[in-house]
Amino acid sequence: MKTSTIAALALAASTLTAVAVVVPGFNPVPTPTYATPAAGPLVDHSAYDRLLKKHVNAQGLVNYLGFKADEAAFNQYLALLSKNPPAANWSKNDQMAYWINAYNAYTIRLILDHYPLTSIKDIGSKIKIPFVTTPWAAKFFSIGGEKMSLDNIEHGILRKKFDDPRIHFTLVCASISCPRLRNEAYTAAALEKQLDDQGRDFLNNPAKNKISKSDAQLSKYFDWYKGDWEKNGQSVVKWVNRYSSAKIDGSTKISYLDYNWNLNKQ
Repeated sequence: MKTSTIAALALAASTLTAVAVVVPGFNPVPTPTYATPAAGPLVDHSAYDRLLKKHVNAQGLVNYLGFKADEAAFNQYLALLSKNPPAANWSKNDQMAYWINAYNAYTIRLILDHYPLTSIKDIGSKIKIPFVTTPWAAKFFSIGGEKMSLDNIEHGILRKKFDDPRIHFTLVCASISCPRLRNEAYTAAALEKQLDDQGRDFLNNPAKNKISKSDAQLSKYFDWYKGDWEKNGQSVVKWVNRYSSAKIDGSTKISYLDYNWNLNKQ
């Protein structure tokens, strides 16, 4: 085989490896390259749990000024996350709980860094880093010594490694149309219950999804991440029916609601 042909094949292979799902508002990113410790202590999320109970209401709206007042305690929890990335000896649920909590906590940190603001998308115009055009792509925190972004956590780790579409019911991008931010931390012991509870809450909230047998106006999540919902013999219809009290089928007219990016503040 000619040298030029081999080089072309290698380039094509590297290009395919770098391909990621493109979602409006989110930049595709590779999996972070931090060195995963072979063994390490589990992270205690109780400090974060106390802050969520104190500053997030039952509707998932956030008192950002309250988090600002408790900034020292909040930063201490973020430092705990930063220094203790998931290790090889952690269970799958421990790792998932860690990354979901990290995504939501660092999103709150990002909002506090730019507060007050009307929408998380307002931050994009303030970022002056080459090739970084959205707040989700900005590498503004470190975990295990590796600079990371929110995109790294969502697309490079949670979606890629764990292959559980229910994560879309848990990750909160500080916007009204996002799922409800739980006023408790995710934990390995409660994770399955929490994931299913988030699914029921999201699908049965008329502000997020308006569902009837004849007409289903769904969240944009079911459009943006359609490939995730269709994996493993599943479908959007099956996932909706898993959690929605109103059931749909192949005859249901499906459309998608406009996404409300206004800040999820109290």
